[in-house]
Amino acid sequence: MKNIDRIKKVGLKIAYYRNLRELSQEELASMVFLSREQINRIESPNGKSFTSVDTLFCIADALEIDIRRLFDFE
Repeated sequence: MKNIDRIKKVGLKIAYYRNLRELSQEELASMVFLSREQINRIESPNGKSFTSVDTLFCIADALEIDIRRLFDFE
């Protein structure tokens, strides 16, 4: 699997878990001290943007999930 495909899948996982928690992008962004635009880019199915591992840990914590779920592509 190419890195861009992994980036896209991580973003889609974030969107999936955010929607499960019924959070808007703006609400999640506020919880992790990012802008809504940054969350939008991270979640983009085009793989427009990626973020640091530290930010992924913060997002996973805000979504109340184990970070490993973001990387479970099966």
